[in-house]
Amino acid sequence: MNSKIWLSSPHMGGKEQAFVQEAFDTNWVAPLGPNVNGLEADIAAYLGNDVSVAALSSGTAALHLGLILLGVRPGDEVICQSMTFSASANPIKYLGATPVFVDSEPDTWNMSPYWLEEAIKDRLAKGKKPKAIIPVHLYGMPVNMPAVMEIARRYEIPVLEDAAEALGSSIDGRRCGTFGDISILSFNGNKIITTSGGGALVSANKEYADKATFLATQARDAAPHYQHSHVGYNYRMSNICAGIGRGQMDVLPQRVAARRKVFAFYQQYFADKKGIKMVTEPEGYFSNRWLSTILIDQEHTNGLNRELLWMAFDKENIESRPLWKPMHLQPVFADAPFYGDGTSERLFAHGLCLPSGSNLTEAEMKRITAVLDSVLVQDMALI
Repeated sequence: MNSKIWLSSPHMGGKEQAFVQEAFDTNWVAPLGPNVNGLEADIAAYLGNDVSVAALSSGTAALHLGLILLGVRPGDEVICQSMTFSASANPIKYLGATPVFVDSEPDTWNMSPYWLEEAIKDRLAKGKKPKAIIPVHLYGMPVNMPAVMEIARRYEIPVLEDAAEALGSSIDGRRCGTFGDISILSFNGNKIITTSGGGALVSANKEYADKATFLATQARDAAPHYQHSHVGYNYRMSNICAGIGRGQMDVLPQRVAARRKVFAFYQQYFADKKGIKMVTEPEGYFSNRWLSTILIDQEHTNGLNRELLWMAFDKENIESRPLWKPMHLQPVFADAPFYGDGTSERLFAHGLCLPSGSNLTEAEMKRITAVLDSVLVQDMALI
């Protein structure tokens, strides 16, 4: 059998080992150290906007701490984009709060400003003012953050921006991860850059980043003995993982360029294929194209649907996957409120994520093309 082609695999740049070796040589094998400080500085410099950064063990940990910093408590409600990975919503439940899910807009597939405001108005009418809003930059495509932030400011609700998939994306030159009151990043193994596992909390409010660091290191008080006035967490990034991240930050622009090149290949390939669409960038938007995705309208593809293409890839040991299943359709969130018109459900029913790694070889792209050609020729008769 041919070797596996992954959807999005880690891609090392070459300098990671030097930072990791330095950590071993200096015995900084701990969740503290110069690599952690260095990675935080590297991220802050890349994002700009005078942000402060706390490097953490995961993007989920960053979301959890972000909600704590915004004062979310049991019984509160938090508005969350429905079309996302469960990690965006799970921390709401960690705190005993209730997620209120909002549908996507068709253009970006991200949080709909219209349904966001409808949700806020209805929750207010029911006597429940949401404590926070979590928009998610899906697959690297920016959310309409200017509209989301305008609504949030008008109703005086803080924004926790989930930029886990969007490092390198921007709107009118402003980096994703700098719009929210608090933002989060993920460096999981499948992200555009990785620390093997890790994440970060970002904010222009330095107090938020400092408090996140405090809580992430078990909330130990400044005392000569172990004293704790707050419940803390073991959420700090290790110096080893941070060393990997420092090497990865050095090649981030190349990784973005490579992902966009993969997207451009697919965009050209599907340009004349009826019934298959890719999401395009609105004016002023720049996507890192973390994952390239398509929508298949089988009414215009001679019956070809998402499952048939998915199975054809799987047969050739090539990973693809459906779009995220919306959170309001998940059994664990069956009782949560939802506001929308079914856009995210339609996306889930017809969407597929294609292999998008920055390390795809020419030979691997030929294998992917061969599968596409075979399916499209046999089932669509369009070539």
